[in-house]
Amino acid sequence: MRVLHLLDHGLPLHSGYAFRTRAILKAERARGWEVAAVTGPRHGPAPAAEEEIDGLRFFRTRPTKPALPGISEWREIDAFARRIHQVVKHFQPDVLHAHSPVLCALAGLRVRRWTGVPLLYEIRAFWEDAAVGNGTGRENSLRYRVTKALETHAVRRADAVAVICQGLRDDLLARGIDPAKIAISPNGVDMTLFGEPLPYDTALAAEHGLQGAEIIGFIGSFYDYEGLDVLIAAMPALVAARPAMHLLLVGGGPAEAALRAQAAASPAAERIHFLGRVPHDVVERYYSLIDVLVYPRKRMRLTELVTPLKPLEAMAQRRLVAASDVGGHRELISDGITGTLFPADDPLALANALENIFHVRDQWDVRRNRARAYIEAERNWSVNIAVYDGLYENLAIKMA
Repeated sequence: MRVLHLLDHGLPLHSGYAFRTRAILKAERARGWEVAAVTGPRHGPAPAAEEEIDGLRFFRTRPTKPALPGISEWREIDAFARRIHQVVKHFQPDVLHAHSPVLCALAGLRVRRWTGVPLLYEIRAFWEDAAVGNGTGRENSLRYRVTKALETHAVRRADAVAVICQGLRDDLLARGIDPAKIAISPNGVDMTLFGEPLPYDTALAAEHGLQGAEIIGFIGSFYDYEGLDVLIAAMPALVAARPAMHLLLVGGGPAEAALRAQAAASPAAERIHFLGRVPHDVVERYYSLIDVLVYPRKRMRLTELVTPLKPLEAMAQRRLVAASDVGGHRELISDGITGTLFPADDPLALANALENIFHVRDQWDVRRNRARAYIEAERNWSVNIAVYDGLYENLAIKMA
């Protein structure tokens, strides 16, 4: 089986999108398939038209010139489709596997029309909802409605569709998409990257003045929908109840300036630590410091529909996980079994939930082990990749 993946971006860029893609490609290669990927214009400049990174083969598309909205995206689709077509002639894939956003699917549909190679479209989030979540779009605006219509169009025309969670599948069913066309390929973890977690890093704790502290934290991108403002708002109540409590925020993003200003004005300001972005190869040191990883996502369409990756990685690291009870988290976490769920958008409820976790330290090891076992059994890419086996086989038969 030869599979060509069509990507918005990929390695060496670091993002949840790039890391999920790397896990898929590596798991497919381990299965004996020949795989390669083409990144689109939004990946940005690359040193070569073809690169090998982490043992994976990437073909690059040159960035397009800026233009007015609409025209810019059309140019990107055109440039991406032409580059994919070049690679198809060379690589001769059995299947094209396009990953959201919808620009990748639209480029892939053109190439399918030119070559006859069948197209699987995998949706990790709806582009229109992601734009609302990161502050670059507005729900039900003209741009939102047009993007949603393009998404539905791409799903209808693709030969098969995969989504990462039940929430996205339910949304497509509500649009009238044939349920037989949609498979679920859930977010997972590359367990080859997660062995035993590092022991508590005493030197790193001393470097940040955290010796003897109780530590909650977040490691990831700072977007408004992540709800970190709710977490910061919970800190005064937490510190009042647990005088040794500290909050570590590792990462950065569009909401960082507002979060720093909020933290500086908080009565618990001295207990809130912004550590900035850290290299991916040392992030496990920071995981080792944190007793509970907290994911306080706000309730909105994006977070109700989409399952995140970070809580799974934390469970793989044998870290305790607490998360808001939005739909995406409810698909991942069993409250009181593999983690803790608390009401979204409620600082006091968040504080109470975290305080309760620190009252039951004798249960921590059991919960960590249950969460790790869940990841190994149900969210391990070496297991999840089997979903694609049947999808690819059926598409390749169609092409024959």
